[in-house]
Amino acid sequence: MLFNPATEDFATLDPRTREIMTRTVEFFETKGLASLKEDDHQRRWYSDFLEFVKRNRVFSTMLTPPEYAIDDGDARWDTARNCVLNEILGFYGLSYWYAWQVTILGLGPLWMAQGDTIKKRTASALREGGIFGFGLSEKAHGADLYASEMMLTPMADGTFRADGGKYYIGNGNEAALLSVFGKDSETQEYVFFAVGTDHPDYECVQNVVASQMYVSEFALRGYPVTADEVLARGSKAWDAALNTVNIGKFNLGWASIGICTHALYEAVTHAAHRELYGKRVTDFPHVRHLLTDAVARLVAMRLFATRATDYMRIASLEDRRYLLYNPMVKMKVTTQGEQVIDCLWEVIAAKGFEKDTYFEMAARDIRALPKLEGTVHVNMALVVKFMANFLFNPQSYDEVPAQTSAMHDAFLFEQGPARGLGDVRFHDPMLAYNSVSLANVEVFKQQIAAFKGLLVACPPDEAQRRDMDFLLPLGEIFTLIAYGQLIIEGARLAAVDDAVLDQIFDFMVRDFSGHALDLHSVGTATAKQAECCLEMIRRPVRDDSRFSSVWTDHVMACVDAYAMAP
Repeated sequence: MLFNPATEDFATLDPRTREIMTRTVEFFETKGLASLKEDDHQRRWYSDFLEFVKRNRVFSTMLTPPEYAIDDGDARWDTARNCVLNEILGFYGLSYWYAWQVTILGLGPLWMAQGDTIKKRTASALREGGIFGFGLSEKAHGADLYASEMMLTPMADGTFRADGGKYYIGNGNEAALLSVFGKDSETQEYVFFAVGTDHPDYECVQNVVASQMYVSEFALRGYPVTADEVLARGSKAWDAALNTVNIGKFNLGWASIGICTHALYEAVTHAAHRELYGKRVTDFPHVRHLLTDAVARLVAMRLFATRATDYMRIASLEDRRYLLYNPMVKMKVTTQGEQVIDCLWEVIAAKGFEKDTYFEMAARDIRALPKLEGTVHVNMALVVKFMANFLFNPQSYDEVPAQTSAMHDAFLFEQGPARGLGDVRFHDPMLAYNSVSLANVEVFKQQIAAFKGLLVACPPDEAQRRDMDFLLPLGEIFTLIAYGQLIIEGARLAAVDDAVLDQIFDFMVRDFSGHALDLHSVGTATAKQAECCLEMIRRPVRDDSRFSSVWTDHVMACVDAYAMAP
């Protein structure tokens, strides 16, 4: 159920994709852990990795729509295989994943542009090994698009001049093209346009982080922009910004899964070979619970993200369920990743600080992912817009099978207007919950019923709907319900054994109770709401036989299962 470079042969992938994944693993294993860590500590720009990408046409094949491919019959934007590479790059280091991630973000407005000329130029740059970036946020305003001060000024000859600065822009040192968001200085209309980092009127001011990755501050000072380089205007520019983030933020959950998986192998192996007070560390009951929780949470992360990929791939203007599951991969999976690392760190303790371990890097980098592409708060405010229809107004849909076929996901570049979230309809989540009969799933269903009872009997008033202190625990509970639904769907497709699924819902019941207590404690909650919250608090069903099965078959199976080449 977890990625392991020592045993993974990518046999289910088509030959070209299998070649890319295999060669990527070989690149990192040949590089070795010591070299990987030295580059990280020295904050060395990963030119060797980018040369590998160029030589093997990795980004070109993976990120070029087939109609713009240059002599490459395997080129397509295939979310399923993109997630495989997301996981691999996260597994070996967030910095490598970041170069890929911000390239994806930069390509969004380019592939959504109206003109063919800029798309052909983009395809050519990808074929030549180019990387890309997404010029959205600014130093004074962050990602507040309304307040953007980057200006595009029309000139008499039909061209434009760009002036302004951007901040926190990945790949701003070497990107072949940056997609830059701004406003028309005369009309204040939103606009997206493309710039090259090699132009004399482009100034790369600094790397704003102390890292291998280059997170730039850049400035445009009278930068000339042609009509062909204007990607979108008005509402289309706004939609391109939000729809690109829809594509890109999905990747953050997969990076978290990769980081946690590598850290898990290292931590479990260390614990299993260490003795304290005459006992193996893995013989201590609290250690067994911590490691079992880590494995259960990580498997759940992967099941949910895999199933969410299916809904991304079947999306259409008539089926926009992905708009809920997508921000959850960014928000829920990444925060679960933090919990996985915390569980592992409680076991290995000071070992997690040692400079020659992967874990030292993982413990630092796992914190970044919930804070990128919109904070948890921002994504939670988005997610709760779906709550009423999800829980109380289901719609019938055909069953969605696993979407692993080699196809181009064209809809991602044709998502349409970024509005109408409250109108999106979902299939009944209880179809999934009623499809299994497990002790902790039954307890979880009681909690769902109690939560729905709260929303019917004493729904949030207008003030509470604007109160983030109230909204966060409420949204966390709703998120858990959707999370569990896709975990069950994914477990069924992956033939996950019942012991693992019931162990997953052991922590899900505990998390539900914790969020209910948080909501109960909010000062603005009414007495009736607080009473309803107490109805949600439940204990998971203990089963020592189930726990022992998961411990033996899935936790201890990680011991010596993988170690990166030295």
